[in-house]
Amino acid sequence: MPADLLEHALAAKGFMPPEEGALLFRHALQRLPHGPVLEVGTYCGKSAVYLGAAAREAGEPGAVVFTVDHHRGSEENQAGWEHHDTTLVDPDLGRIDTLPFFRRTIAAAGLEEHVVAVVGRSGTVSAHWRTPLSLLFIDGGHGEQPAREDFAGWAPWVAYDGLLVVHDVFPDPADGGRPPYELIYLPALASGAFEEVEALGSMRVLRRVRGEAGDALG
Repeated sequence: MPADLLEHALAAKGFMPPEEGALLFRHALQRLPHGPVLEVGTYCGKSAVYLGAAAREAGEPGAVVFTVDHHRGSEENQAGWEHHDTTLVDPDLGRIDTLPFFRRTIAAAGLEEHVVAVVGRSGTVSAHWRTPLSLLFIDGGHGEQPAREDFAGWAPWVAYDGLLVVHDVFPDPADGGRPPYELIYLPALASGAFEEVEALGSMRVLRRVRGEAGDALG
C-alpha cells in the first residue's frame, strides 16, 4: 500500500482495521487487470481508498472501482444505535448523509479518476447491473434484508476465478452480528460456486470456482 494513500485511508471515517484494508488492497491489485471491482457499502470512503489505491497502482486503463451506497446510513448508523455519528447528519434534512464525506475523502486522496460512486440502494442498482466483476466486496447493511439482497443481487456477477470478499463475518455470535455470516458467507459456500481462500480478522475471501458471471447461484 503506497504510504500517501495509506495515510488517507487511516484518516477516513470508518470501521476497517488496517490489516484488513491491506488484505483488500492486495487482492484488488491482483484482480483489477481482469475487470472492474465493486464495493457494496461506501460509508465515508475508508475502504474505497484501499480499493482505489489498488486501481491506481494497477496502472490499467480499465482499472476502476465502483462503490454502491444510498449514503443514508445502515440500520446500525441511525440515532440510538451503537455506530451513530451525529457529525454525519444533514442539519437541513435531519438525516444521515455520508456522500459529502466520501467525496472529500476520495478527492483528498487524489482517487477521483479511479473510484466511481454509484448512489442508490444496493438492490435497485444490482437489478440493472450486467457487468462481470473481478472482485466484489460486500460491506453493506448488516440487517437480514440488506444482507440477503446484497448476496442475491451481486454475488452472481462475480466472474469465474474472481473473488467475493465479505466483511464482518463472525462465526462466533459473541463476536458480532449474524447476517454477513449466515446470509452471505454460508450461502456462498453452500452454493458450490465459491470456495474460501483466505481469512483475516472478520474478512473472508472466497474465489468463484463454478459458473460464469450472471449465472444464478445454488
